[in-house]
Amino acid sequence: MAEEYILAQDKVICTDPDLTGLNNNIIVVGPSGSGKTMSYAEMCLLRTRESSMIVTLSKRRLVMKYSPYYAERGYRVLDLDLTAPASGNIAYDPMHYVRDNADVTYLAQSIVMANPRKRGNTAADPFWDDAAVSLLSALIAYERHIKSRPSFADVFGLFSRLRITEKGDSIETNFDTLFDRLDKEDPDSFSYTCWKTFRFAPMRTAGSIYSSLSVTMDTIFSPELLRAMKEKPSIDFAEIVGKKTILFVTTSAVNPSLNAFAGLFYSHAVKELFELAESREDGVLPIPVHLLCDDFAVGAQIPSFAHFISIFREKRISVSILLQSESQLRSMYGDADAATIINNCDRYVYLGGMDLVTCRNIAERMSLPLPEVMYMPLGQEFVFERGSRPLISERWHITEDPVWRALSLKTH
Repeated sequence: MAEEYILAQDKVICTDPDLTGLNNNIIVVGPSGSGKTMSYAEMCLLRTRESSMIVTLSKRRLVMKYSPYYAERGYRVLDLDLTAPASGNIAYDPMHYVRDNADVTYLAQSIVMANPRKRGNTAADPFWDDAAVSLLSALIAYERHIKSRPSFADVFGLFSRLRITEKGDSIETNFDTLFDRLDKEDPDSFSYTCWKTFRFAPMRTAGSIYSSLSVTMDTIFSPELLRAMKEKPSIDFAEIVGKKTILFVTTSAVNPSLNAFAGLFYSHAVKELFELAESREDGVLPIPVHLLCDDFAVGAQIPSFAHFISIFREKRISVSILLQSESQLRSMYGDADAATIINNCDRYVYLGGMDLVTCRNIAERMSLPLPEVMYMPLGQEFVFERGSRPLISERWHITEDPVWRALSLKTH
């Protein structure tokens, strides 16, 4: 099962890795208005016929434009609208994917690190993040202990009721009775073990841990998102790899809290897809899954993404990363991981831009003087493919595609 993607006016690729010897990870770099969404993201939407897709967009009109198109072709269409959760037909509840204590810690860590305020803050003491992870892990594990199918809305509600007061050298909380009872029922309880890290901290330390986690929770989880977790079915990734499915994830270009939630979603999506592949005898997904990430560097950091992308191919997973510059990626993941991510994309489409770091890298790859890259004509692009010489071409003229024109007329 393979697609034919158009990377440029003179460049069509096959996505069958057995035929090409390449992975299907593609990076597309260009500033706002350069055509990343129109000439690349919409191209993927037009030309994907065999794979499942998870598509993150900040342009709701594209969801409306392409949902009927995919439904007509027999796809299951899922709509996760983070900007207006009530309007979608699906929800993302991170508790749905917690099966053991390791998953509890993974979820807590993903939430704590999804706070956009932490981006680039390499000087911060890791103790505070670790302590916040322990507190949140205690609450997640507690809800799993008392309920058979808890929602993260339950965890959020539990945290919102937590109150702390100073008592001698430590603190007293309104949850002490709950956790003391849990300790008596199960002295080896994972929830109580995590709780002790917070419970026996000095007041000043406990207050800082609580305040830090409170800001993170309020930043990421809006009342609308929590309500959707209660009222709508949660995404089942097993269905995405078992039947051709397109999942639209609508986020916002101006609301960082939604981007943080989208980043949290992708953390689970990648992890779940890998585990589903690993659970199969052949170790690969029955239907390939392509992740199309518009404005990739705007969202929250996906834990271990640099590692995951290096082994996407063997699981039949691929990703398209749309960026404004390489500097965006480096500020988000750091130099080493950003280089790993770029190096694991066997195709790179450059649409121009004024970022000096990116221009210098492209000039070196193209063996061109820097000014020729800095001032390349609008509409021109450079295409790199591992094992081939770079190509100078024009953006694909998508407006001349009859299917695109027909769909555009329907939505106007």
